[in-house]
Amino acid sequence: MRLTRKLAALAALLAFGSLAAQGQVPQNPAPAEVDILAPVESGGAAGAEPDGAVALDRADVEAWLDGFMPYALATGEIAGAVVVVVEGDSTVLQKGYGFADVAAREPVDPETTLFRPGSVSKLFTWTAVMQQVEEGKIDLDADVNEYLDFTIPPYEGQPITMRQIMTHTAGFEEAVRNLISSDPEAVMTMADYTQESLPARVFAPGSTPAYSNYATALAGRIVERTSGMDFDDYIDQRIFAPLGMEYATFRQPLPERLQPLMSKGYATVTGDAEPFEIVIPAPAGSLSASGAAMAEFMKAHLADGGPLLKPETARMMHDYRAPGVGPLNTMALGFYEQWINGNRAIAHAGDTGYFHTNLVLFPDSDLGIYISVNSAGTGGAPQAIRSALVQQFASRYMPNETDYTPIDPETSRQHAQMMAGNYTMSRGSFTNFMSVFSLLSPAEVSVGENGQLLFPALDGLSAGPRDWVEVEPFVWRDRNTGERLAAQVEDGEVVRFSIDTVSPFTVMEPVPFGADPGWLFPAFIFALAVVLLAALAWPVRALVRRHYKAGFALTGRSLTAYRLTRTFCWLVLLALAGWVSVVMAFSADIGSLNGSLDWLLQTLRVLTPVATIGLLALAIWHLWNCFTDGRRWTMKLGAVLLVLAALVLAWITVRFNLYGFGLVF
Repeated sequence: MRLTRKLAALAALLAFGSLAAQGQVPQNPAPAEVDILAPVESGGAAGAEPDGAVALDRADVEAWLDGFMPYALATGEIAGAVVVVVEGDSTVLQKGYGFADVAAREPVDPETTLFRPGSVSKLFTWTAVMQQVEEGKIDLDADVNEYLDFTIPPYEGQPITMRQIMTHTAGFEEAVRNLISSDPEAVMTMADYTQESLPARVFAPGSTPAYSNYATALAGRIVERTSGMDFDDYIDQRIFAPLGMEYATFRQPLPERLQPLMSKGYATVTGDAEPFEIVIPAPAGSLSASGAAMAEFMKAHLADGGPLLKPETARMMHDYRAPGVGPLNTMALGFYEQWINGNRAIAHAGDTGYFHTNLVLFPDSDLGIYISVNSAGTGGAPQAIRSALVQQFASRYMPNETDYTPIDPETSRQHAQMMAGNYTMSRGSFTNFMSVFSLLSPAEVSVGENGQLLFPALDGLSAGPRDWVEVEPFVWRDRNTGERLAAQVEDGEVVRFSIDTVSPFTVMEPVPFGADPGWLFPAFIFALAVVLLAALAWPVRALVRRHYKAGFALTGRSLTAYRLTRTFCWLVLLALAGWVSVVMAFSADIGSLNGSLDWLLQTLRVLTPVATIGLLALAIWHLWNCFTDGRRWTMKLGAVLLVLAALVLAWITVRFNLYGFGLVF
């Protein structure tokens, strides 16, 4: 992906919450592209209210899809896609669209062409966990340290459980290092990955949904230990084989027999094919599978586990509802809940850099739909396509009416004003330098001129703009998608809110004042301007004095302080240039965060605090000299501004962890 798209995606991951090779990645307030790998689902009820359901049969489904998919792919500049619809134990339709290999003009074959469904892979990991639960080898509510050969430290004395891992409430912060790479040598065993990449825990277990690829990899490692089998072997023998999933694998790189069947991945249909992506926390997203293979997995879960799970185990998995925000969608065990056109669904979506996927099951209607595309496309097209496809599917074949009756306008305006402000996503980085991205890309809620709620950060996740109507106190519904947004209010203050799209695994909480981009980002721009001006003025003034053969008023310690402040201004600019270089490097290749940038990161996390805190100390010294020496007001003003600028930069350094030596982030 290009720099602007990658940077927006990364900011979405870490400021709005997520980068991941698994799950969908929530978008931020720009029509940017989706973050790499992480959850973002179509949720909510579709607003359409047709007179009655259309009969679901192959001919109608194919005609409907043929009217939707080719135009959608062409508009979004997407090379190819596969769509599967199942009903009960039969496949209604599986069909490929576009190309698996553009240069070779090779069409997508739904039977054999492999796509990368990203975080949809997690459903296989969770199924494996439930098999082990069924055999009595895993207790969902036991301390997971019982199953590990290393220790996960407690959070305020509290351990984590498999139930919390499966509902994304284990409390881990985001993990970006060792996530995805184009280098086949990046593959790690789960024993190594889970010990080397253990992220900090930032929430009390069970308290806060916060999507975690690491936690899923940890579950895969536990399956290895409780079963005595390598994870890939376990999936092959215990899931793929019983279902006859011949064209599916978690193995990376691909087995030789499957390599010719792998669809290429593209930024857009006109771009070059991209390298095969290595998802390092493999249980969280390394699956490669054909549409037909995914059909068998969907049918097994619609059949209450089929040959994989006992019916009571499958129902335990599907029907569980983790605590959440008000009436919003929540997590089942591994699946996340979605209400679509008034129908409860269990689902999962997934993104790699180039493949974007959605799997949705409607257990009450015995239906399932799966879509995967092989290109990032333009303007967030994959997210709009899969959202619209699922919503239209439900509207066409499972029609329902949705109530949009608003509460009184004055109360609604007051509630919208209470919601206004900047928020941070629970899925994000909080204890390492990646937290600085929350400063660059805030999730802002505001109030429109008519008193309506505005939340542009999630507009890109649906097929159209949002029109929020408050239908219950602190519960809004979008007229265009039927999605709900709800807030938790305590003592007259909004303490968190979420939206059906992400509520199973992410909540938004108010940004603390000290990290609020509303004032801190403008302050950063001011500080940067002052430092840049001071740095540039130093040599310019020296050249002017030399030209006119004029002396400099400062001498002795005052001159030393002046020169040192200007030297440290240049050090600040050097540190900033280094951070920009880091962003450019991993924007071009996220795999560079896996080790090749370590030398630069370590250097910057020493240079940055030395430069900013050193500048603050020296600027204060320079200011003191200006006053004690009785300098002109212009020099005093400049010294005051430099102190203020240095104070802002030092605060950002400390507040956003731009220091240290740790390599877990």
